[in-house]
Amino acid sequence: MRMVDIITKKRNGGELNEKEIQYFVDGVVNQTIPDYQISAFLMAVYFKDMTSKERLELTMKMMQSGDQLNLTSIPGIKVDKHSTGGVGDKVSLPLAAVVAATGIPVPMISGRGLGHTGGTLDKLEAIPGYQVEISSKEFIKQVAKDKLAIVGATGDIAPADKKIYSLRDVTATVDSIPLIASSIMSKKIASGTDALVIDVKTGAGAFMKSLEDSIELAQALVDIGKGVGMKCMAVISDMNQPLGNKIGNSLEIEESIDILKNKGPQDVRELVLTLGSYMVVLGEKAATFDEAKKMLEKVIADGTALECFRKMIIDQGGDGRVINDYSIMPQAKFRIDLPARETGVVSKIKADEIGIASMQLGGGRQKASDKLDYSVGIELNKKIGDPISEGESLLTIYSNSEDIDDVKTLLYDNIEIAKSASAPQMIYQIVD
Repeated sequence: MRMVDIITKKRNGGELNEKEIQYFVDGVVNQTIPDYQISAFLMAVYFKDMTSKERLELTMKMMQSGDQLNLTSIPGIKVDKHSTGGVGDKVSLPLAAVVAATGIPVPMISGRGLGHTGGTLDKLEAIPGYQVEISSKEFIKQVAKDKLAIVGATGDIAPADKKIYSLRDVTATVDSIPLIASSIMSKKIASGTDALVIDVKTGAGAFMKSLEDSIELAQALVDIGKGVGMKCMAVISDMNQPLGNKIGNSLEIEESIDILKNKGPQDVRELVLTLGSYMVVLGEKAATFDEAKKMLEKVIADGTALECFRKMIIDQGGDGRVINDYSIMPQAKFRIDLPARETGVVSKIKADEIGIASMQLGGGRQKASDKLDYSVGIELNKKIGDPISEGESLLTIYSNSEDIDDVKTLLYDNIEIAKSASAPQMIYQIVD
């Protein structure tokens, strides 16, 4: 078998068989296929797509290329959540605690951010002492005891994906649905959970800009999950503007804790309750969405979810005082307001560009080796649909430098004010 023949077959629109996909994945892991042939294959997939059978085979071969967690010793249905990512998306943090507070085990393996703002692990590391790297044995023990742990990948999960992922960015194949779907699901299946709720973002700040493409991706992910016997469904949610009000690592921990204190922005709360309710149904703690939602509202109102989050922080070496004292996290030296230049209604906040502004402050990475500044970020004082007067603060910039004219310019260029506008829809569609 030759890689050039596999590339040719896919370039011509043929369906690859199991042995051909296995040959490709083995060659990626063993480094016997050069980057230029991997890149050619990725481009062929980008233009010719893959059948449902090919997508499932590619996912499984990528998953089998590395370590797989065995969570069967943890009692109950293990439920996880994945988001395709976006600016201000801190939902995993309060969501995991809220669902775990109902008694459902939530073994959450998360990642770091590259570009825009930090990932879930980066946010958690803003809490002094919090350890995201623990052994598989410790991870399983903690989930069994507390019903919750949020950690980085243990062992070598889906090593084939690491190489393919690194080449997708430089070959302009990032937004290929079969490549996105196999990347996400190979890691989630390897993590050993029984059920998965996927938050597929749509809009200007998402991988998938159109609702049609988002639905297609969601269906591809759900089909793969169900194809391996996993309980799986997806929620398509808005990313035309940042989620919540705070963008930046310490700031997003603050907002996450606020949600668990029955406060915080409504859009984050709505998404937590929506995703969480489906997780509770998949975890068989409730028969209906409405019943599950009431359970979640109760554990937030009575403080059970907040206590669950506090216990996780302490058990992973973090300072539990952060629950009541946000100042123990890194704090920016300067808070600089950005005043509106006209009166009207906020009509557009370009999520991806606001994320880039936060990255320029030091809150995100341009390359994997960049060191994050956990203290910086942006707080939106107005969202789409909110009225504003000239001179009133659009947002507050948290910075360790007063020389941020380039950031201000970027923000002004990507926030628009009109005579009228309405807030975007939060939840668009359910795919199951």
